[in-house]
Formats: sequence, C-alpha cells, structure tokens
Amino acid sequence: MAAVYHSNLHSLPLLSRGKVRDNYAVGEDRLLIVTTDRLSAFDVIMADPIPDKGRVLNQMALFWFGRLADVVPNHLTGVDPESVVAADEREQVRGRSMVVKRLKPILVEAVVRGYLIGSGWKDYQAGGAVCGIALPAGLRMADRLPEPIFTPAAKAELGEHDENIGFDEMSARIGAQLAGRIREISLELYRRASEYAATRGIIIADTKFEFGLDAQGTLHLMDEVLTADSSRFWPADEWRPGISPPSFDKQFVRDYLETVPGWNKRPPPPPLPREVIEQTAAKYREALRRLTGQELAG
Repeated sequence: MAAVYHSNLHSLPLLSRGKVRDNYAVGEDRLLIVTTDRLSAFDVIMADPIPDKGRVLNQMALFWFGRLADVVPNHLTGVDPESVVAADEREQVRGRSMVVKRLKPILVEAVVRGYLIGSGWKDYQAGGAVCGIALPAGLRMADRLPEPIFTPAAKAELGEHDENIGFDEMSARIGAQLAGRIREISLELYRRASEYAATRGIIIADTKFEFGLDAQGTLHLMDEVLTADSSRFWPADEWRPGISPPSFDKQFVRDYLETVPGWNKRPPPPPLPREVIEQTAAKYREALRRLTGQELAG
C-alpha cells in the first residue's frame, strides 16, 4: 500500500488534522479517526511519511484497547470504518482507521513514567525531582524508578510543546476528583501493560494516555493507547542503566535530527534520508510483532 500523508475523504466532513490523525464527523455522535503515516518529532511534523506507520499504530492501539477494556471504558464503537465512507475511499481508511464515540476531551495528557529517561532525566539532573515529585539521590539515566510516577502535561496547540504540570495544577484545571480518578486509572493501565510487555521481552519506559467524557460524564480512554508514538518501548535484554537503550519508536528519527546542523527544532523540518525512513518503518513493524505477536495485517 502507498504511504498516506493526508487522507482526502469527501464523503465525511473533516473536523481536524492533528500531528498524525485526521478526524472526520460521522453524524453527531461519532468520529472516524484516520491514522496517517505522518511522523512528528520534537512536536514538528516531518515532511516525509513513514510507510505503514499508521496501520501499525492503529493495529497496536486496537490490541491494547481490547486487552485493557476491563480497566476503563474506551471510545471504540465496533463499527467498520469502511462502512462509513464512499466505496472509492475505502482504501484510504483500510487498516488505519477506527470509528469512535465523540467525547469531550480532557485537555491534560496522563503521563506515566516507570524509568528515568527523556525530559524526566533532565528534570532529575537539574533538581532531583521529576515534575515536582522528589526521587532518591544517585539514580542513573534509564534507571527503573522505585515505583511508577504520574506526571501530567497540559496539551499544547499544534506545533507547540506540551507543558509538564504538577498534579495540583491538573486538579485545579479539571477538578480534584476527576484528576484523582485519571491518575489511578493511568497507573493501573501502565501496570497491567508493563506486566504483559515484560512477558514479550519489552520494557515500557513511559507512556501517555488521553481521556474524554461522554454526555453522561462517564470517563473513557481515547485517542491512541500504548503505541510506539505514545510510549517508549525498550528491548529488555538490551536495557542497561546509565545509557539510553535502543527504542522501538521514533527515537531513531529524533537521534538523526539531533545530528542535523543548524536545525532549531522548528518548522520547516529537514528531509529524512531514505535509510532513516526505512529503518524507522522497520522499528514500528518490529514493535508490533514483538509486543502483540501479530504481523501487520495485509
């Protein structure tokens, strides 16, 4: 299948294009989410698509939604995406889409960290804490934390960086009861997923969840869940505290971009070499195979 950088559906109203997903209205109460092959790094959308990336992310998200459905309701409807578009548009949505409930999104990302890496490691080096949560002295890069921590982030406008906020700030924004429930559910989702991933030889270093409310105020898990875009996956047999382990995600692209002279991590992005595109696509497919035991559906 050809890479899909933008979907172009005429049978449904386009509501928005995010970094990776295009969202269409299906009546008043449902959405069609099309996961494209766009890739965002440092909150900048790359000009080059990663072939099959959208289908990998969609298949992986569906796997986790099914596996974790008993923890919290999710936004899936079970409706076949190909049934809601015109016949000549089915190829665009095949294998990369889901029809979901239209929810009121909670504009806070629920981030759970089990290991000290990325911005958490930088925070820790600066002050011995991550997002205001004090941690023991002497931890190394990629160390496993004594217990997973919940570090929410405020969602930014497209192209801007999400802002780490403390739990108190989250509570002030959305209410203490809802914030507490999201924290509890997020930690349980991470625990369940991490225990399963460990049986597949994968460490989930950190991940982020997104939630929304239906018309009755019921909390739902939404958007994507435990994909290679929203999580850091490490091969357990290559994890060594003190170094940044190889990742089954877009870290390969980030590492390349760090070597590009003069790029300030703002649009426009530099072009990606073919070998970076191909190796990133292979990493996504390997993440799906290693984590779920599934090959990419045809």
